[in-house]
Amino acid sequence: MSNILQVGAKAPGFTLNNQDGKAVRLADYEGKWRVVYFYPKDNTSGCTQEAVDFSALLPEFEKEGAVVFGVSPDSEKSHARFAEKHGLKVELLSDPEHTVMAQYGVWQLKKMYGKEYMGVVRSTFLITPEGVIAKSWEKVKVKNHAREVQNALCELKG
Repeated sequence: MSNILQVGAKAPGFTLNNQDGKAVRLADYEGKWRVVYFYPKDNTSGCTQEAVDFSALLPEFEKEGAVVFGVSPDSEKSHARFAEKHGLKVELLSDPEHTVMAQYGVWQLKKMYGKEYMGVVRSTFLITPEGVIAKSWEKVKVKNHAREVQNALCELKG
């Protein structure tokens, strides 16, 4: 049973540091569409591809008045190296205490090779300018995901 936030729910506000150590408040972007995607780990194949894809589409998101944030448990320093290494354009936010991940319901019990552990369920939320979750994706498959989110944004905006 998933405890991930559902469409129609108010998106929890948060303040997290980005890859430059700057505090980013979700509330500062009220009036804009916001894409918040949660991913497990910097510099792993799926997470790298997802970040590269969102970065490549960033101009299209911005044209639609949207900002994009990637959130993982990695440190600001790790995010800075990750962004530099792959030329990432999206803001990467650090949630080492898993506080925001828990609020969004993406910090969950996972299983691999019969072993249970807590981890990030790769998920994305599209948040309206009013702060409501317009669409969510859980257990995301990376291939074409950024484009799918961008298409959903355009569709919802009409």
